[in-house]
Amino acid sequence: MKRSRIRWIVVGLGVLVVGAVVFRTLTEPAERVEYCSARVDGTYVQLDLEQARYASMIAATGHRRGMPARATSIAIATAYQESKVRNITYGDRDSIGLFQQRPSQGWGTRQQIMDPHYAIGKFFDALAEVDGYRTMEITKAAQKVQRSAYGDAYAQHEKYARALASALTGNSPATFSCQIRTPEREELGDSGSQDSSTQVRAEVRRAFGRIDHERLDRAVAYRPAGAREGWALAHYAVANAKRLGIDSVSYDGRRWTAEDSPRGWITSQSSSQHVRVGLG
Repeated sequence: MKRSRIRWIVVGLGVLVVGAVVFRTLTEPAERVEYCSARVDGTYVQLDLEQARYASMIAATGHRRGMPARATSIAIATAYQESKVRNITYGDRDSIGLFQQRPSQGWGTRQQIMDPHYAIGKFFDALAEVDGYRTMEITKAAQKVQRSAYGDAYAQHEKYARALASALTGNSPATFSCQIRTPEREELGDSGSQDSSTQVRAEVRRAFGRIDHERLDRAVAYRPAGAREGWALAHYAVANAKRLGIDSVSYDGRRWTAEDSPRGWITSQSSSQHVRVGLG
């Protein structure tokens, strides 16, 4: 009798423990997955945060140089094929970086090519020399620059590259967003917003060139030269929000926040023509 009672007590405790684990699993929120995405004219493309960083950098560089969105489409499609839009340190023979450029082929030194700003600039330099690239098929234009053994491979990335280029160059407003986890305030420290402000201003200037701006308390307000530049900058800020400590971006009656990032761009009470970048 005593053994039977002990057995039932053990079983009961086991049920309670399992029930507690299941209850906690069901009631505690799952860890938020981090990614970025664009949805343009029925095409949906998703990237991780590293890919979003370099795709947004490509678009910003094209904008700064006054190149058309098609140039950005060609560059992003090429980066997808060559590196999956990652700044990799390896490749075929001495190929490295976003576009698998080779020091032995005159693209620059290994150190230079591994600087994504330099690599993107060199790609656009070469593309600008391709006669008729604005109307040429994307895969043919990419091949003119890359001279790859697999020249037709770029075509498979065309649809997604077009969608990303349209969003990140500002031609499709409020179509690019990221879902991220926000760091705890303690992780940022007292100087977090000050350090973020310096880094944001430095990176925006390097990517876009000089844009009129004003430093605010825990924010930077940019005055773009038109809606297209405004949305290009707003999308760039969102694409790099996790890395730069950005917790909100607002522009033209829309607002994105890191805390509510799964909701994407939502309607805002403010319709300011400034791109306001809030810092943690």
